[in-house]
Amino acid sequence: MLQELLVTAATAASFGVVYVAAAARIVKQYERGVVFRLGRLLGAPREPGFTLVVPGIDRLRKVNMQIVTMPVPAQDGITRDNVTVRVDAVIYFKVIDAADAIVRVEDYRFAVSQMAQTSLRSIIGKSDLDDLLSNREKLNQGLELMIDSPAVEWGVSIDRVEIKDVSLPETMKRSMARQAEADRERRARVINADAELQASKKLAEAAGVMSEQPAALQLRLLQTVVAVAAEKNSTLVLPFPVELLRFLERAAQQAPEPEIQSPHGPEALQARGTDTTQVTSVSDSQGSGPTPPPSGSPDEP
Repeated sequence: MLQELLVTAATAASFGVVYVAAAARIVKQYERGVVFRLGRLLGAPREPGFTLVVPGIDRLRKVNMQIVTMPVPAQDGITRDNVTVRVDAVIYFKVIDAADAIVRVEDYRFAVSQMAQTSLRSIIGKSDLDDLLSNREKLNQGLELMIDSPAVEWGVSIDRVEIKDVSLPETMKRSMARQAEADRERRARVINADAELQASKKLAEAAGVMSEQPAALQLRLLQTVVAVAAEKNSTLVLPFPVELLRFLERAAQQAPEPEIQSPHGPEALQARGTDTTQVTSVSDSQGSGPTPPPSGSPDEP
């Protein structure tokens, strides 16, 4: 009798061990367990840790709740300003409702991938080339909203969408390079012209100061000579001393200009019919006495 009880207990224990081994499941920290009993969803998803299911009746499906990084294949499209481009992107998403991710969509990863590709094509067609190259933050936000709207019903949340690369045709790259070069050349010319304007103003101010102080011009000349002599590859010849030039300039400024005065005005000269040479001879002979008029003159008394 005792032996039969021991055998029964051992059999029950063995059956229990086999049942626990068949029913035991381990759900990891980053997972959630969705249980289907006879094909129907059973309650809320199982939390991480040890859990039991009914063997042969319940079916446990584990759903990863981590953020998934999925590359979006490169898409060819034409921008709004009729430029052919090739754009690829990357999408970050995670499951927020494990039951909806299993029940509402067959394969949520494939669904998110297809939605990202179609949304990327739509963004390319609605954007200009300049926006794709320089205003990517705005495009990323618009792409995220387009993907996130249907994904919420699948229990999936779009965390971030980034446009990785924009490939352009070689002809477009060369055109953009020429445009950038022309723009830089234009800015260089404007800067050079501005520098010339500022330099001319400063030179005009310097000329005004030097005109008030003539010694400043001589000092500036000596500085130029020193600068030229520092190179040791040029020869500077000054044929006249600077002081001699200054002396001649002052002498020319102080010398009075000769003036010729005639005792007769231009009306008298016209009346007498004489030329300029005769007027000059008359003025020279005034100190020695009266000079007879020439023979045959109509002025004889």
